[in-house]
Amino acid sequence: MTSPRGSAPAPDASPLPARPRLIATDLDGTLLHDDKSVSDRTIAALERAEEAGIEVFFVTGRPARWMDVVSAHVHGHGMAICANGAAVVDLHSGGRLLTARPLDRAVALDVVEALRAAAPGTTFAVEQTTGINYEPAYPAFAQDPGATIATAEKLLRAEVAAETDDGAQAPVLKLLAHHPELTPDGFLALARTVAGDRATLTRSSPTALLEISGLGVSKASTLALCCAERSISSDEVVAFGDMPNDLEMLTWAGTSYAMGNAHPDVLAAASGRTLTNNEDGVAIVIEEILDRL
Repeated sequence: MTSPRGSAPAPDASPLPARPRLIATDLDGTLLHDDKSVSDRTIAALERAEEAGIEVFFVTGRPARWMDVVSAHVHGHGMAICANGAAVVDLHSGGRLLTARPLDRAVALDVVEALRAAAPGTTFAVEQTTGINYEPAYPAFAQDPGATIATAEKLLRAEVAAETDDGAQAPVLKLLAHHPELTPDGFLALARTVAGDRATLTRSSPTALLEISGLGVSKASTLALCCAERSISSDEVVAFGDMPNDLEMLTWAGTSYAMGNAHPDVLAAASGRTLTNNEDGVAIVIEEILDRL
């Protein structure tokens, strides 16, 4: 049930900055309801924020082609950080890629080898700027029926690597690794032990599904670059998230909120807590920010 307007975010809510300049919010489990909808209350709060001169960035693990859930609710700048920081896109132009921070193919192959040895049964998918391809045993994506099916080694090497329109190899944004038996946090800990010196490893799924980016690439590091371009400091940013892939962003931002449904590590790391995604926890905080201006 949606809380009435003006409900307090939570007893341990963060002190709000005097005038934030940017709101950075995750999507799944944070801004979106569980049915992937955006509530009328949230739409209104986002529009009010931008009318007040506060930029809103969607910062997500989703690829650009899956941003249709919010593309109709973009108001001012239309910028989104996708693939856990590996891509910055313009939603006003249909998700046009502005910046890519790719995962080197040789590094990705090293990570595949390390995870196959450490966790037999791991299967992989390769997310590129052109779409996703995956191994035969990897859980299929209903949203991407045209994927190429092959081993990760073949997908990452030239023989079947997807190409851009100019014939160049498409950049790899993320390597995804799935294990059918390990616990999600256990798989992440194991993977960081064997490959954490070569890539950034995180997760956002309730299953044992890891998201692997270039070393140093995260929601936080790309958000910091975007903010620097706008002369916005971390103290002027309010961030929202719910899963381990949000941790760096939440600790970088001057003010951060874990959703009421967040992972325990996120609840511990954020400076404040709001209600759940299904209770419009993001909108409640934005409303409080705007009511204080």
